[in-house]
Amino acid sequence: MTDARFTDKTILITGGGSGLGRATAVRLATEGANLALVDVSEPGLAATVDAIREVAPDARVITTVADVSDEAQVQDYVDAAKNEFGRIDGFFNNAGIEGKQNLTEDFTADEFDKVVAINLRGVFLGLEKVLPIMREQGSGSVVNTASVGGIRGVGNQSGYAAAKHGVVGLTRNSAVEYGRYGVRLNAIAPGAIWTPMVENSMKQIDPDNPRKAAEEFIQANPTKRYGEAPEIAAVVAFLLSDDASYVNATVLPIDGGQSAAY
Repeated sequence: MTDARFTDKTILITGGGSGLGRATAVRLATEGANLALVDVSEPGLAATVDAIREVAPDARVITTVADVSDEAQVQDYVDAAKNEFGRIDGFFNNAGIEGKQNLTEDFTADEFDKVVAINLRGVFLGLEKVLPIMREQGSGSVVNTASVGGIRGVGNQSGYAAAKHGVVGLTRNSAVEYGRYGVRLNAIAPGAIWTPMVENSMKQIDPDNPRKAAEEFIQANPTKRYGEAPEIAAVVAFLLSDDASYVNATVLPIDGGQSAAY
């Protein structure tokens, strides 16, 4: 077991059924956290719980199936965490989708609304319900999942880029508001991390040979490789922990340096 930075602390994670959410849940479980996991996929949540049990058999874990864009369901997952554990010390506000790739003129309003609903409205609703709890506690840490697509243009992702830029603004605004209450808010901006979402993105670029598309895409990265979900989880764990006690309103790229390249 690694350092138990989260003993007796409760961490709420949306998008906990796969990818970055699952990797972070597993990491935090090894550090003693109580976990409240949320995802739209019940099988995904079950698989995450299995992964947690492999590394931390005694971890306290609850799961809630919820659509993060639905206000009533957001209230339900927040209430479930609070009722089970009595408090919420950390919130990895992570659930998101990429959507279809298209030029802006071809993106369609329906697809735009769908992507923004999950990626931005969902993040806002989570904050709206969790921040009052943290303010009353006088402590708490939030990590929102933005993207390198939230700090620069990437092309063919109007809804995703708009939503993730919105997450960056929402993070900075709320961090300025809540720092006085002992609550910190930061965002991560992952780049090319090999998750199911990125794998699906490569399939959109080249349906016949997504692996070739993936290899070509990563050549622009200074490291010449994809990041792995546990590498993101380590950074999220730091930001959620007291080790990051004076880190607030930060948007941290985790992309191998690609967003810094001309």
